[in-house]
Parts: sequence; structure tokens; C-alpha cells
Amino acid sequence: MASQINIKNNNPQTDTCTPPQLVGVGALGGLMAGVVFGMMMNMLHMIGMVAMLVNSKSTAVGWAVHLVISMAIGIAFNVAFGNRLKRVTTGLVYGMAYGVFWWVLGPLILMPAKLKMPLFHFNTATWQSLMGHVVFGMVLGALTVMIPSKMHK
Repeated sequence: MASQINIKNNNPQTDTCTPPQLVGVGALGGLMAGVVFGMMMNMLHMIGMVAMLVNSKSTAVGWAVHLVISMAIGIAFNVAFGNRLKRVTTGLVYGMAYGVFWWVLGPLILMPAKLKMPLFHFNTATWQSLMGHVVFGMVLGALTVMIPSKMHK
């Protein structure tokens, strides 16, 4: 029998998700948050930079890479924190912190290292990226609480 992991939300009853469900919820939440963030990046002409991670300049490739990364980040978030999030507000706070974490790790360290650019370089695009990562985290955090509550009705 698969082990159960509790996911608590605004419902008085405790909902449970199996580990595969946690992965699925994380992937869906990451995908949805990634679409929101990706639209912001597209408007700011940043999605091409993501494509450069795989030696491409294609907007479509940038979107594909961005959404795969978003799903992986969503899965990690839900597996790590899903059972601790009891309310949407808690999800929002955890998500904001997670977004800031990925802003530091992604565009300030990993992406510039891969593209042979200076690390911790701050400019207008860097601060716009921070806003995008925070919004991504907030959407992800809220969905991490909301999706399981809909699954168990």
C-alpha cells in the first residue's frame, strides 16, 4: 500500500495525496505558474535568453525549456512543502520565498554561469526577473494548496 502524505488546506477535513499525486500536483502547479511567468518574460523579451541555455534563439524553444524547468521546480516545491501548507496564505508566503530562492539560483548564478556571463549582475532585467520569480512562486504556492482541495471533492 502506498504511503499517504497529508495535504491540509482550508477544508476542515484533511485531504491526502499519494506521492505520485504530489508529483502530479507539483507538475501542474509548476506548469500553470510557468505560463504566467512565461507571459511576463515574453512581454519583456526575455524568453529568448532561456532558449540560449540549449544553444537556440527560438522563442518556441525558450518556452519549451522554461515550461520544463517550471514543472521540475513545481514538483520539487510540492514534494518538499506540500504537506506543510495548510492555507492559501501559507502557500503564498512559501511560494514567494521559493521564488526568491530560484531568482538567486537561476538568473543570478546558474544561467549566467552556463552562458559565460558575469554572476550576480544587477540591471533592470534582473529586477524584472525578480518580480517574475516572485509571481511564479505565489501562483505555485497557491495552487499547491488549491489543487488537492479540488481533487478530493
